[in-house]
Amino acid sequence: MRFGVVTFPGSNCDYDMIHVLREVLHQDVEALWHKNEIPDYFTEDDYLILPGGFSYGDYLRSGAIARFSKIMESVISFAERGGKIIGICNGFQILCESGLLPGVLVRNQNQKFICKNIYIKQLENNSVLYNEELQNTALKIPIAHAEGRFYADNQTLNELKENNQIVYQYCDVNGDIIDSANLNGSVMNIAGISNKKGNIVGLMPHPERAAEKILGNEDGRLILETICKLAY
Repeated sequence: MRFGVVTFPGSNCDYDMIHVLREVLHQDVEALWHKNEIPDYFTEDDYLILPGGFSYGDYLRSGAIARFSKIMESVISFAERGGKIIGICNGFQILCESGLLPGVLVRNQNQKFICKNIYIKQLENNSVLYNEELQNTALKIPIAHAEGRFYADNQTLNELKENNQIVYQYCDVNGDIIDSANLNGSVMNIAGISNKKGNIVGLMPHPERAAEKILGNEDGRLILETICKLAY
């Protein structure tokens, strides 16, 4: 199994992710440039990571321009073959803009950039990110976004619930899903979702920023270990 981490102009969490996957979790990682295509040797057993940052300066809507990068054609093709894709923060925005995930990420409710540790709770879901061992656990993970408020219409929200596509929700330190824990105003406190097949996941918080003891927080490592299949 290998990982490919895509760099767009303005990505700033790509090397953070590469470092954690390669140096902390000892995975096979390859940096992928936005002007190229996904190499043919990437198979359905491999993962693509769309990292956080400000792709193309976040002009228009966040992720709206990156969606047209050359690499996205092969990313979409990889997804259609059943390949696994994780989009974090700006990567989540790109997945929504490209139609690989439903809904959209819009300006935070307070119209401000938010950068702080928050708590998220895993829901029972059918995605590649699901880890039964993390059920009912409040994980402390950093967020850093101005357009992180997830929005979808009622029909889409009902489908997300019925198909167990809601992967994470914002919660308090006790794991209670309450309004005060929802700093960006996302509908239903949604912090992460998947597609129906579960091979594509978008997550607004940054687990790669909370994966080493030196940072004083390793909760993000638990999420990334799930991706790496090391938690089982």
